[in-house]
Amino acid sequence: MDYHDVRGGCLSRPEQAAIDMSRTCLACSSVVVTAALVASVTARSIVMAAQASGVAAAPVPKLAAPIDLTGYWVSVVTEDWRWRMLTAPKGDYASVLLNPEGIKVANTWDPSNAVTDGCKAYGAAAVMRAPGRLRVTWNSDRELKIETDAGAQTRLLMFGNDAKPIGARTWQGHSIAEWETFVAFGQSPSRVGSLKVTTTNLRAGYLRKNGVPYSDAAVVTEHFDRLNSSGSEWLVVTTLVEDPRYLIQPFLTSTHFKREPDGAKWAPSPCERK
Repeated sequence: MDYHDVRGGCLSRPEQAAIDMSRTCLACSSVVVTAALVASVTARSIVMAAQASGVAAAPVPKLAAPIDLTGYWVSVVTEDWRWRMLTAPKGDYASVLLNPEGIKVANTWDPSNAVTDGCKAYGAAAVMRAPGRLRVTWNSDRELKIETDAGAQTRLLMFGNDAKPIGARTWQGHSIAEWETFVAFGQSPSRVGSLKVTTTNLRAGYLRKNGVPYSDAAVVTEHFDRLNSSGSEWLVVTTLVEDPRYLIQPFLTSTHFKREPDGAKWAPSPCERK
């Protein structure tokens, strides 16, 4: 695979510090995301026109986007290398605070299971940590699609749909998305933001390839942030996995992606073969 990784001589930041840095950089960024600005202005125009006619209308999520997440992104692995780039040994669940039941389940995993585990490590609670690429597109005005080449998974993030999930649980579950905006004083545009995604209705899977479990009761909350640094565009995904069945406390990670110019290196690899 041709993803980026940083080893030896590279500073490994604690995950919380990475999150703080990402949020701070986003708030302080002086870069104007032109597409997002045009979208915001267009969305406000739609709302004003609807209000003038006496009809209340919510902004179309695609047009109201404060940041542009579309395009191709490659993961940059600067932390948790041994768990993300390799399959860790059995019983290595350091930094994942499992309860006794979670430890019991993790200890039942055997390295020989790796060839038959299929997509267990590619569910929504873990797939963003898999080294590889993302392709982000709008499936419709109210549905953002994230495809991963690692595991060949497709996530559909739905805006304005608070309906409870129906049907069988899936690896990617039921994801509700919303834009979170805030005022950035002294810069243009004056309103910036991030994407919040809450995912439920998941199949039980692995937080790591060596059998560290999450259950079908898990809830995944993510924030997608954009920032620019050293002439490159970055996507930072902060993921919080809450699981009352296997975790003592939420499992928090911060995953970094760098924008690629096109899909020349896009090469999906399925986690299960039919």
